Amino acid sequence: MICGFCGYEFDESEGKRGCGGCPGGCHAVHCPRCNYKNPPEAAVIKKLKRIFHKGEKR
Repeated sequence: MICGFCGYEFDESEGKRGCGGCPGGCHAVHCPRCNYKNPPEAAVIKKLKRIFHKGEKR
């Protein structure tokens, strides 16, 4: 995912989840670089990324 504040690209698992400061529970993913609260990626976006990254060679 890409941070909406600083533009840093990171895997959702790298970000901090559940800050505990939000009423009803925090479901956002906090950027590991700037701690900006980003909404979690939708499942359809994750699927599209897997499809398009499948052909990439690293």
